[in-house]
Amino acid sequence: MPSKSGLRKADSERNDEYYTQISDIEKELFHYKDFFENKTILCNCDDPRVSNFFRFFALNFNNFKLKRLITTCYKNQDADLFSQHNCEKAVWIDYRGNPNDSTSTDFSTIEIKQLNGDGDFRSQECIEILKQADIVVTNPPFSLFREYIMQLVQFDKKFIIIGNKNAVTYKEVFNLIKENKVWIGYRNMNSDFWFEVPEGNVYEKLVNGKKLKHIMACWYTNLPTQKQLEEIIPYKEYTPEEYPKYDNYDAIDVGQVLEIPKDYYEPMGVPITFLDKYNPNQFEIIKFRKGNDEKDLSVNGKCPYFRILIKRKK
Repeated sequence: MPSKSGLRKADSERNDEYYTQISDIEKELFHYKDFFENKTILCNCDDPRVSNFFRFFALNFNNFKLKRLITTCYKNQDADLFSQHNCEKAVWIDYRGNPNDSTSTDFSTIEIKQLNGDGDFRSQECIEILKQADIVVTNPPFSLFREYIMQLVQFDKKFIIIGNKNAVTYKEVFNLIKENKVWIGYRNMNSDFWFEVPEGNVYEKLVNGKKLKHIMACWYTNLPTQKQLEEIIPYKEYTPEEYPKYDNYDAIDVGQVLEIPKDYYEPMGVPITFLDKYNPNQFEIIKFRKGNDEKDLSVNGKCPYFRILIKRKK
């Protein structure tokens, strides 16, 4: 089993705790409404009594025709959003709707159960819960994103999760995207999140008493989206002067996604925000960032920001 030192380090430093606002959850998840019917939803990085993910699905339990809603959290026994995670037991909820009042917003009577272990998503106990889920929806610890998403893929789970935008540069994540096993959700990659942060952490603005911090993040999913069917409509024509070639790879550099030339069918390097508009029927992804010499792509000796090498499909 993988070491838990990373998770505990994040707990002690309290710099890996970002709490998703319900408005951001609503804007993304209503796009997937049709996929939720008769499904078991798992939010396995969420204190069920304060999680906005739990609140969203509980409020929409009948509307989405859910089968079950399971939430688990890592060693957080106090109903306090910013707990130090220093309790001996983790808690979970197995919610199956309110048969008496589907519109109720009072979840205080829901039974809170204790897990035997610490609630780490990598524990065998939590893996057994994961096996019961159809779709996983949560905001996992960014420091453990590689392990988290690879576990979901290992157990063949559908998911809608939040991760750091730069996670697309991780080898494991990029390969999943390249193989069309994972893609970006509906929210634009350039539209970063404002997360609520724990007491004592650095924040950038105060809104209605909530301390918020700007984080480069986006949604990752393997559920079909309408975005995958939309095509980029190029308008510019290729000229050697405007699209220089890399020193170490036979491809042109394209500074902005919307400037992909309409008449060029050879490899080209584009910013990582291309993934926000990636249609696998229109383009193929070749590789990420490196040239033939396995050094960063460069133009006249200078390296542009991370590039994805792509090629238009004829």
